[in-house]
Amino acid sequence: MNLNKFKYILPVAAVTLTAGLSSCVGDLDVEPIDPSTTMTVDEAGLYTKCYANMALAGNTGANGDCDIDGLDGGTTGFVRQLWNANELVTDEAICGWGDPGIPQFNYNTWDSSHPMLQGFYYRLYAGITYCNHYLDVCDGVDATRTAEIHFLRALYYYYLMDCYGNVPFATVLSASSPEQIQRADLFAWIEKELKENVGNMLEPAVRTSSTTGYGRADQDAANLLLARMYLNAEVYTGTARWSEAKEYAEKVINGPHKLWTSSKNGWSAYQMLFMGDNGENGASQEAILPLLQDGATTTSWGTSLFLMASCWKSDMDTNGDYGTKEFWAGNRARSQFIKKFFPNVTDAKDLAYTINDMAAAAGDSRALFYGIDRELVVSNPSEFTSGISVGKYRNTYSTGASGHNSQFIDTDFFLMRAAEAYLIAAEADARLNGGSISTTGLGYINALRSRAGAKATTQSACTLDYILDERARELYHEGFRRTDLIRYGYFGGENSGKYLWDWKGGVQNGQAFEAYRNIYALPAEDINANPNLEQNPGY
Repeated sequence: MNLNKFKYILPVAAVTLTAGLSSCVGDLDVEPIDPSTTMTVDEAGLYTKCYANMALAGNTGANGDCDIDGLDGGTTGFVRQLWNANELVTDEAICGWGDPGIPQFNYNTWDSSHPMLQGFYYRLYAGITYCNHYLDVCDGVDATRTAEIHFLRALYYYYLMDCYGNVPFATVLSASSPEQIQRADLFAWIEKELKENVGNMLEPAVRTSSTTGYGRADQDAANLLLARMYLNAEVYTGTARWSEAKEYAEKVINGPHKLWTSSKNGWSAYQMLFMGDNGENGASQEAILPLLQDGATTTSWGTSLFLMASCWKSDMDTNGDYGTKEFWAGNRARSQFIKKFFPNVTDAKDLAYTINDMAAAAGDSRALFYGIDRELVVSNPSEFTSGISVGKYRNTYSTGASGHNSQFIDTDFFLMRAAEAYLIAAEADARLNGGSISTTGLGYINALRSRAGAKATTQSACTLDYILDERARELYHEGFRRTDLIRYGYFGGENSGKYLWDWKGGVQNGQAFEAYRNIYALPAEDINANPNLEQNPGY
């Protein structure tokens, strides 16, 4: 990594001038102007920064300076670029904007100079740098917090492993250029880190935004990340590990983080997961790692607001309860994704519904789409009405209360939630049985369908491809789709022509593209700055 990209020796929020207070072992190597003043590390501030890296662009909110030198909060926003890198390149989404990097995402034509992939890469390494610093100066102060920071560092490396393959690797701060680690070796390191630290993390528990510990990673976060890794182990290492994927997913399923199944004031249980009061309305029962947002105190252009405003146009706010004045009209769905809910529909006129009416027509509360004056098939990628609109995220309160701000939103982003464990366990179960799901695995799928008010499926119908479609129906726009399509062989490569979507590979009817695009390029800037790095093949 190029450490010169980070405005970092220690984040401003994590430094405290004190007169003798020492919350960590080891002072900063800095000389204070006043020799009677001691510079010490604020353990709580640095600990918080390791988390805040995923939810904020910098220390001063949406309109302040970005942590990444030379880039802005939108280009480097963790959720925004996680979404772009894993949704916009797939059958689930397409964007009408012409910002540098967006057309390349739309058409699967990115290269090593792609600005948003560079921003995501440096955002992940910023998080690793903060975690490394914490573990350097605060290790041993609090065993639980230390274990959480080990988890967060492993999580950041997981996304690098998934997206960029063989990447720079460092576990300590150093002025020297880090060595490159092979993907399979990084997998083994992450696995070891998680297993060694899970026992010291918080016990799994249901928390709300008014509960101590809400927003912190507990043991179920480590178990779910292990399950996710094992599900994709064959991609990362060449060796399948389906049994462990099921085992660790069931640790989560059998814990306290249950599916949220209650509705309130006309809002479905599924909708309540993605609303302005999702930290308090009960839906956080399902949240394993929420990224906190508050329109008054925690503002960002690149987190939940992006997931809402980029997908909404003002005509969708039919009841005046969207909850923010931001309508950016950029992202919408490709037709192949809409057909996961409406397999027999060929004409957009048959989908001319408001969001709630669309869900009713689908017989599935997860079909949160708007179809009035929209096209089903994307004929013009730069036109927002070309494609069905997605209304999954909103700042509405299920109680009818108002949000904290008319622009910035209160909707927490559930980066990890229990529903994923059900899907992992079901798919691993089917793969262990040669593609035929057991009654146990079927139960996991039907639990999700029951929560959505959808018709239960059968063992014979619940094939591996059906499970892939069910993952799309449940987890769309949450940053999973690219990884799922790669695991199934439907993204890039010789088999990718078996599943095409609008504008895949840059043509309207879709075409296969090269297997090397299953891994993104390391940023050219980092290749030039670090002689230890070798670019990924194909770039």
